[in-house]
Amino acid sequence: MLLDLRDRVVIVTGAARGIGRGLADRFVAEGARVAAIDLRFPDGSPDDRLAVECDVTDEASVQAAVDAVVERWGTVDVLVNNAGINAEGQVADLDPAVFRAAMEVNVVGVFLACRAVIPVMRRAGRGRIVNAASFAAIVPSVASAAYAASKAAVVQLTRVLASELGPWGITVNAYAPGMVPTALNGFAEMPQADQDRLLDTLSLRRWETPDDVADAVVFLASDAAGYVTGTLLDVSGGKLATQIPAKAYEAARSAPEPPAPLG
Repeated sequence: MLLDLRDRVVIVTGAARGIGRGLADRFVAEGARVAAIDLRFPDGSPDDRLAVECDVTDEASVQAAVDAVVERWGTVDVLVNNAGINAEGQVADLDPAVFRAAMEVNVVGVFLACRAVIPVMRRAGRGRIVNAASFAAIVPSVASAAYAASKAAVVQLTRVLASELGPWGITVNAYAPGMVPTALNGFAEMPQADQDRLLDTLSLRRWETPDDVADAVVFLASDAAGYVTGTLLDVSGGKLATQIPAKAYEAARSAPEPPAPLG
C-alpha cells in the first residue's frame, strides 16, 4: 500500500526536537510540504521545512502561524498536534500552576490549533487532524493526574471533532505512544533494573522509537485512513494487551526455539 503524501501541506506542532522533530522528518521524507511549529528552534531548523515560532497556548500566535502556512502554500492538508508537556506530582502536593500549565499546552493548545485550521480545511472539503494522546489517557500512573487528565481530554476532544467535521470530509484521530526514550523522561539512562521493570510491562519488549510513532501518524494522515475517524490508535507496544506480558518472555526462553531478544 502506497501512502502518497507528496505535496500535502502538513503542520507539526512541537517539531523542534524529540518525537515532533522525528515526525517532521518523516513527512519530509514522504514528500510533504512541512511546516514545523514550536516555541523556539534552539538548534535551528532544516532548510527543507518552514519553521514558525509559535506559542500554542496563545490564540493570536497560533492563528498567525497557520496564516503563515496558508500564505506560503495556500492550504493545510494535515495538522499533527504533537506539542505537549509532562507534569508529575501527586494531587495532594501538586502545584495548581503545574496542573494549569499541562491543561494549557496539552489541551488548549490542541483546541486552538484545530480551531485555526478548521476554516481552511472546510473550504478544501478535506483534511486530516491527528492528535497526540497517551496510553496514560487509558491507564494512568500514580502522580500523573495532570498529564493523564490532559491526554484524556484530548481523546474526547478528538471524538467530538470527528463528528463535527465529518460533513466536510475531515477526519480527526488520536494516537497513544508508549515509552519513547527522550531527554525529558530519561528512560534509556535509568539503571538497568529500572529499565527492565518498565520493559517488562510491554508485549513488544523494547523501547519505542520516533519511527514507530511516525509509522502510525503517517498512516492516519494518508488517504489509506480515509474511513478512520474518531479513534484512538494504541502505539504502545502492547502495554495494555495483558496484565503481565513478561510471563510470555519467561516461557519463551525455555521454548525449543527461543525468540531473538527484543530489548
